[in-house]
Amino acid sequence: MMNRVILIVIDGFGIGAMPDAAEYGDEGTNTLVHLAEATGSLHLPTMEALGLGHITAIPGVQVMAQPEGCFGRLGFLSSDVDSLGGHWELNGYMHAVASHTYPKGFPHSLIAVLEQVSGRKLLGNRVASPGEVLQDYGQDHLASGSPIVWTDGRRTCHLAAHETVMRPDALRQLCREARKLLREPWGIMRVVAHPLTGEKGQVRFSHQRRDFVIEPSGTTMLDVLNRAGQILTGVGKAGDLFNGRGLTRTIPQSHWATLFEDVKGMLKNVPRGLIYVGLDVLESDDVGSAGALHDFDRQLPSLLEQLRPGDLFVVTGDHGRDPKKVHQGATREYVPLLMSGPKLVQGVNLGTRSTAADLGQTIVEALRGEPLAEGDSFLDALRPG
Repeated sequence: MMNRVILIVIDGFGIGAMPDAAEYGDEGTNTLVHLAEATGSLHLPTMEALGLGHITAIPGVQVMAQPEGCFGRLGFLSSDVDSLGGHWELNGYMHAVASHTYPKGFPHSLIAVLEQVSGRKLLGNRVASPGEVLQDYGQDHLASGSPIVWTDGRRTCHLAAHETVMRPDALRQLCREARKLLREPWGIMRVVAHPLTGEKGQVRFSHQRRDFVIEPSGTTMLDVLNRAGQILTGVGKAGDLFNGRGLTRTIPQSHWATLFEDVKGMLKNVPRGLIYVGLDVLESDDVGSAGALHDFDRQLPSLLEQLRPGDLFVVTGDHGRDPKKVHQGATREYVPLLMSGPKLVQGVNLGTRSTAADLGQTIVEALRGEPLAEGDSFLDALRPG
């Protein structure tokens, strides 16, 4: 019987373009492969042992003769390509309304609302990556006191301000208010607060990012497990993307290594339920991303050794973030599915799941919740015998 699920979702952890990727301008994308090619190879022995090399050929990652975990890949049926769409689908909820796109930045009417709420002029307003806006607007921001705004080209609005220009709590309040005002007619579902820190010439993003989202209008995995009386802990981005709904406890976003240590502590103190972790591991450059993945993989054994009978451990992603993509935005990719547990079978190829909701349905069945409206459970494939 399953008692506890530890679910780690790595932002942008893509492993190859989905069949409809060309419709999103993402044909040929493959985050892990291209990251390995750009840096020479990836060294991920722990995930390699769980079966990562069986999913696709990644330079530096071997195919193990006897994997210690089960492996496969998750696809997405939702048309949304971002963390919101990925996590929501994993939770069994599909956002059916077509999303607005903003390939050239936001319209003046939207910017006018933000400027009215903030009481300041804004800088930026273009499709960009965080690194790009910091490089292009960081000095102007410090000189003018104008917050920086940018978009992923879709339904997320990003706002950044240095802590000496706008206190982090004031920036978060601005984003909280903006989330309410920008949904209609612009269709903005998420407003992200990015506090900046550091001295002039060394300004950087802090790890205190907060995402403010419109809650799903339908039932999610978290709702179902909450009704089943499970203990539900949202760690990092996972809590923000559901506005805390259904969760017993939330741990706010911080550096992924700090959150990882928090999770290890929870394994000693949280006896049952779901520990749902959203981690921003990848960096803005190839070398940084590869190094962070190597560090993550090196730390995994210290978590895996704490697992006990009745535990189900999962590592997956929410979308891709191919380093070859302009602006390094979210890409339409499959994501790895790696699963393990002390009393579970090993070496099972779970294949390609057409929807990430299959994982949500599996977790719900494992923790004895009511079935979700979307997804097919594959729990039987993990059980011995």
